[in-house]
Amino acid sequence: MPELNPEEIRRYSRHLLLPEVGVEGQERLKGAKVLLVGAGGLGSPAGLYLAAAGVGTLGLVDFDVVDETNLQRQVLYGQQDLGRPKLEAARERLAGINPHIELRLHEARLTSENALEILGDYDLVVDGSDNFPTRYLVNDACVLLGKPDVYGSIFRFEGQVAVFWGAEGPCYRCLFPEPPPPGMVPSCAEGGVLGVLPGIIGSLQANEALKLILGAGEPATGRLVLFDALKLGFRELKLQKDPECPLCSAEPSQKELIDYEAFCAGADPDAPTEAGAEPREQDSTMETEIDIDVDRLRAWLDSETPPAILDVRTHQEVAIARIEGTVHIPVQELPSRLDDLREVPGLGNGRRLVVHCHHGPRSSQATAYLRSQGFDAYNLDGGIDAWSLAADPSVPRY
Repeated sequence: MPELNPEEIRRYSRHLLLPEVGVEGQERLKGAKVLLVGAGGLGSPAGLYLAAAGVGTLGLVDFDVVDETNLQRQVLYGQQDLGRPKLEAARERLAGINPHIELRLHEARLTSENALEILGDYDLVVDGSDNFPTRYLVNDACVLLGKPDVYGSIFRFEGQVAVFWGAEGPCYRCLFPEPPPPGMVPSCAEGGVLGVLPGIIGSLQANEALKLILGAGEPATGRLVLFDALKLGFRELKLQKDPECPLCSAEPSQKELIDYEAFCAGADPDAPTEAGAEPREQDSTMETEIDIDVDRLRAWLDSETPPAILDVRTHQEVAIARIEGTVHIPVQELPSRLDDLREVPGLGNGRRLVVHCHHGPRSSQATAYLRSQGFDAYNLDGGIDAWSLAADPSVPRY
């Protein structure tokens, strides 16, 4: 175990006074290797506190650049970092907090091809990812490597924290055997998040990581801690190991990493349907290609038979920005409001319908459903954000 030098003894003196830490515990922290997956909302506070606490080797996995919308909650970055790679900006900030630690940067998307190699050199993983394919990938890689996965997630005003560790208790697959259908759980970019929430949840993740390294307290293994920022309340759910879990059971059926994009996409149902509704026969003149870009939409709008445009975002999103003249029906309301849509002049009689959301995932799901109901529907690739960038900059971006 590495020894502390005089500068470190002074720096960490408030830790050294704790019986649960002391010199030996701080030396454990110095010798520990922790990987942060994601340097965003959760990774920012977790990284700041793990660096300040003296975790000797801190790895970061990310491939994004700093965007203006990040600054509301991602406290690793400032206005001066806009447009910079997150890892570059994060390295400067974390090194400025603690020059005694080693920072390892992995500027890459975590995939089934590189996950075992990247995770393999660390003692534990703090998962700050914001999508289901990466969460399942991190969990499965941790189970295969026998490492703890300190999990956190946030949405609007609520957050979750747990330690998934297949060798000691349940893993993420025990709680969520299958991902939700695409579009059913909006991302923070679609549903929003209170800026302080990732600070709270990311700090709790850092707390769990430090406890695991120190061997102190009771880690959140086998527990899912739920936090409600509006009520300032915590709840706890006891988790049981699934005896039939494909990863962490006594006889696992999955012994290697899989294609997680396909795994999560495979949960998508054929389409949401009205009770008792039968799919309608599609118009034989309907084009097979579903996605169109902004240039094609503009050409259609300038034609003799311009399409109708359907906005399937939430009411809150429409209040921020909208394309003039669009019909608004939130994606969740589509099955019950098909008759309203059929009253739009020309639809069903040769007039195309172009569907958009913020970036495309929700409208893609809606487009597939509307086609199954007989509409000549097309998805605007990139959504209203692409429209703002390429066609009408007066439409605010968010």
